[in-house]
Amino acid sequence: MALSHAAFVRLCRARDQLRALDGRPLTIDAVAREAAISPFHFIRQFQSVFGTTPHQYRIAAKLERACDLLAHSQYSITDVCVELGFTSLASFSHLFERHVGMRPSAYRRAARSSMAVPARRHASAPIPGCLTLMGEAFATFDKLRG
Repeated sequence: MALSHAAFVRLCRARDQLRALDGRPLTIDAVAREAAISPFHFIRQFQSVFGTTPHQYRIAAKLERACDLLAHSQYSITDVCVELGFTSLASFSHLFERHVGMRPSAYRRAARSSMAVPARRHASAPIPGCLTLMGEAFATFDKLRG
């Protein structure tokens, strides 16, 4: 499908609009109107250019943000669900598990247990925090002993 430069730029702006999770509800009609094409052609062109439908792209952006919030914030899973505009915790958890491969609570545990410890920035791979603390405890114990 031949696409003019102006049409491509409009699709990129629409993609950015879909990725922005600023809390306002978006409809395909509204985004297509911003891209100056009909909803049918918008969906078809978006999928042709980006390899996914606008809806799937929006869901992926929300789940990516959910992963970030679960790993790095103190929000509860319910708060993450509401923050991203999901209306049901059960449907959010099911969708998250289907796309990410584990439930949100398991993802949070896994992400937090493998986070890099700031003092070990030069390490090539992240070291679980519990191992770092255990190593510091043994070092302190050795100093006291000897």
